[in-house]
Amino acid sequence: MPQTGDIFLGASRTDEGGFQAAEYLALKFANRHGLITGATGTGKTVTLQVLAEGFSAAGVPVFCADIKGDLSGVAAQGEPKDFLLKRAGEVQLAPYDFTGFPVIFWDLFGQKGHPVRSTVAEMGPLLLARLLDASEAQEGVLNIAFKIADQGGLALLDLKDLQALLTYMAEEAEALSARFGLISKASVGSLQRALLVLEQQGAAHFFGEPALPVTDIMRIAPDGRGTISVLAADRLMLSPRLYASFLLWLLSELFEELPEVGDLDKPKLVFFFDEAHLLFKDAPKILIERVEQVVRLIRSKGVGVYFVTQNPLDVPETVLAQLGNRVQHALRAYTPREQKAVKTAAETFRANPAFDTAEAITALGTGEALVSTLEGKGAPAMVQRVLIRPPAARIGPLSDGERASLLAQSPVAGLYEAVKDRESAFEILQRRAEKAAAAAEPESAASRWKLPGFEDEDAPSPATRQRGSARPRETVIEAAMKSAARSLASQVANQIGRALVRGILGSLKR
Repeated sequence: MPQTGDIFLGASRTDEGGFQAAEYLALKFANRHGLITGATGTGKTVTLQVLAEGFSAAGVPVFCADIKGDLSGVAAQGEPKDFLLKRAGEVQLAPYDFTGFPVIFWDLFGQKGHPVRSTVAEMGPLLLARLLDASEAQEGVLNIAFKIADQGGLALLDLKDLQALLTYMAEEAEALSARFGLISKASVGSLQRALLVLEQQGAAHFFGEPALPVTDIMRIAPDGRGTISVLAADRLMLSPRLYASFLLWLLSELFEELPEVGDLDKPKLVFFFDEAHLLFKDAPKILIERVEQVVRLIRSKGVGVYFVTQNPLDVPETVLAQLGNRVQHALRAYTPREQKAVKTAAETFRANPAFDTAEAITALGTGEALVSTLEGKGAPAMVQRVLIRPPAARIGPLSDGERASLLAQSPVAGLYEAVKDRESAFEILQRRAEKAAAAAEPESAASRWKLPGFEDEDAPSPATRQRGSARPRETVIEAAMKSAARSLASQVANQIGRALVRGILGSLKR
């Protein structure tokens, strides 16, 4: 039977296959982070589900991504199938109760879960540069853009806000460069093209309001169990940079928003980062340093981070050194890189004289793993060869009907479905463009087109126009914004003109 306050992982076994001892993950060390690795098909997803169920049962909220759709079954009660009952007997799990867990489904695209959004401003220039695969010069332009938006009171909520801001920066590059540093029109153009690609990939669904507060992934169900927040990621994985950037943004939000609490009896939240190699692949040094900082410091805020990936080499050594709880499923050792991965994984464990760790890694069966957790005063326990216990919830996906029913009953139903589009950078620049155009129009032309009985209420009075001649001198930013807004209007007109020409030429070709 599991001990109070610990998560029952399974049973360690001898080389002869006999039962040796129950293995647990101590809740008080769960915020020391962890790593789940193994080749495809070796049982990583089931291990993740077992851990998520254990944390939820202990009253700890969980956030995890559902890469293939299989993890959604954690919301439904499991079924007493023969292979599950056999495993329960092997690990001496008694009684073996089947139950579903409280789950909230999320989806950046709003199809298989509640929509998840962040504003451009919350994402910040560093993560946005990573998302856009920006060069160093382009990242510098993004930093300037955020500075100008902050000083000019221009809220950056969605992609059209950032597009409008970049347009005005290109138009007034010379004036702004004198104040903020070099703004290359080529860099601005590259960023605008990258934004267009990002929008075509569906990222426009993610940027906007209402933004997701971190408190909504830290809910406790009425029965005292922690809510498991499951992110539908099967479609999101088609845009791996967006997937990795979103999870890192959420992790950064937790780091920035949560107060320091020190070491607790159990975590306030456990965060599973599946397909972790996407976060570190081709990542710039500054981003890896940011991840290392967050992982190192977020434990004192009561958050445990568990990376899930195929190969331990996918995680940088500086991050790997901070992951105290390890679950290693089987690895193949056919290629030199795979052999190196086996050796690296073996060296990260505290050796067990009963078996050779490297040999064991290549000989593990499905649902079997090498496990080492923290014990005592936080020291790693000797590695054990463990049969992972079977889950209490369903192994496999929910049906569309079951998912729809849970979404309708969700505690956050209706909170995020409707998009809010309040005034932001795009609207401000557009309004300033209209005012600038009206002020520049000759008075004679305005009066020439007025019809009797139809007065333009928005037109400035003669007295107002007279006062305008003595108005204070515009700042560089005000002038730049007006010019950029005029450029936006001109671009829209050009695009309409090009569309008409393509339509006419297309009809002639036919």
